[in-house]
Amino acid sequence: MIVAIDGPAGSGKSTVASALAERLGFLYLDTGAMYRALTWLARRDELAFDDGRALAALAREHPVSFSAEGEVEIDGEDVSVEIRDAEIDRLVPVVARHPEVREVMRERQRLLGAAGDSVIEGRDIGSVVAPFAEVKVFLVADQGERARRRSAERPGVGVETLADDLRQRDERDAVNTQPAEDAMILDTTALGIDEVVESIAMLVEERRR
Repeated sequence: MIVAIDGPAGSGKSTVASALAERLGFLYLDTGAMYRALTWLARRDELAFDDGRALAALAREHPVSFSAEGEVEIDGEDVSVEIRDAEIDRLVPVVARHPEVREVMRERQRLLGAAGDSVIEGRDIGSVVAPFAEVKVFLVADQGERARRRSAERPGVGVETLADDLRQRDERDAVNTQPAEDAMILDTTALGIDEVVESIAMLVEERRR
């Protein structure tokens, strides 16, 4: 079974998907981390961020993988911490917008997701990467709450700055952040993580039956 969890930045995708996968005993695949890892690699290698073909080639040459503990790896190197800094936040939409890059990444995501029961989260999982997923959920939250959540993850960065970054990112990502027609829309603004996980777990059980 594949559970697809989509939504904009700060909607709670990563936290919810990770907790859900642990509860169900499923594999957890953070596709956003894959784009972040490629962005980190391109910055390290001083690659031009506007060169889609070169970025796609880089992605093929250095496929992103996940350790059994969920760590994000490139060439066996754990980059889980490095890919979460503020500069990567700003650069990753530029890298992810290239069609050539998205094609390579989607191929990799499908390959990883086919390894077993999986919870896959991102922005276009239910609509593009895994349209055949048995469970599809699209998380939303108001912008103020999303900025507050990001602030907790990015100590030292003001909420207003993060809110502005989110607005700009929403605009850039809009074309690739659309719910599948058969996805359940779940507003997480006033919900705790356990409540969201419970709602999706119940949906998984319904589909299993």
